[in-house]
Amino acid sequence: MENNSVRYNRRITRQRSQRMTDKKRSILELKISELQFRLAAMVRLETSLKNQPLDAPTAWSHGKHEVSYEEIALTRNQADLAADYFERTATYLMAITIKEALECNFTNLTNHSDKNVVAAYQIARMIRNAFAHSPIKPIWRIKGYCRDKEFIVDNVIALNTRGLDQQPFDWRHYGGLLALFKLSKYVRINLLGDTDIGKKRKIPSPKNKIIQQGNLILQEVDKIPKGAKRIYF
Repeated sequence: MENNSVRYNRRITRQRSQRMTDKKRSILELKISELQFRLAAMVRLETSLKNQPLDAPTAWSHGKHEVSYEEIALTRNQADLAADYFERTATYLMAITIKEALECNFTNLTNHSDKNVVAAYQIARMIRNAFAHSPIKPIWRIKGYCRDKEFIVDNVIALNTRGLDQQPFDWRHYGGLLALFKLSKYVRINLLGDTDIGKKRKIPSPKNKIIQQGNLILQEVDKIPKGAKRIYF
């Protein structure tokens, strides 16, 4: 018969194996949510530049249902509006995934010894809550412990909740659209120990040189378009 020491060691081994499995799954899920955000950002850029980037099938059937091209194709204005909300749903997905990754791999999240873990969890949780009850027009719902406090994760993201309860959600409240994307990478790499930081990824070269600052988009062109207005500084 096994003695207590052998059974204890096997139990510890199983627990460690489960923790490693949870961590790997959490890292993969964070990567997937980051991929959706990156795709949403590219679609949003193209629609802003009046490039309808996606085509629709001329006929589409799935199961017992069918749709025509006219039912599913988008006008430029519709694509631009949908792309805006695509970014919002990508933000929601990242918030949920960050929250669940932290819950799966850490304990005592509201009073953890690492303040970055606490802040990352609370920020992700509050963003998730804002979208969960009103996904089209998210509203901040700041309750109890989190009211009138500032949560900061290193130099990545910061959210001051003073006066935010019941206010419309705005990316600027926590540092802009990219802040949650950076938080997801921070959780994945700094807190969960993922070694994939993207340096080995082969990506295609950009077709156009585009610089974006907030919602301002600057594109390098070979010649000035006809009808362009000269701007004097």
